[in-house]
Amino acid sequence: MAKVEINVPEHLEMQIAQLVEKGEFLNREEAIEDLLSTGLKAYKTSGPIDEDEEPGLEDDGMMGHDDEYVF
Repeated sequence: MAKVEINVPEHLEMQIAQLVEKGEFLNREEAIEDLLSTGLKAYKTSGPIDEDEEPGLEDDGMMGHDDEYVF
């Protein structure tokens, strides 16, 4: 398996930690792998967001952060 290193905003790290604490995932590695895989599948299904479309709720992101993605 390829090894990837990324930097994420603190609020995303906190959300991942909460999912692990709640038992949704065994550990951070599993959580990040599963969430990334799910996000890529969703991206393939819906494609990129067209910037010319009317803004909707998804433009605000969860909790109002512009760099947060919904998986």
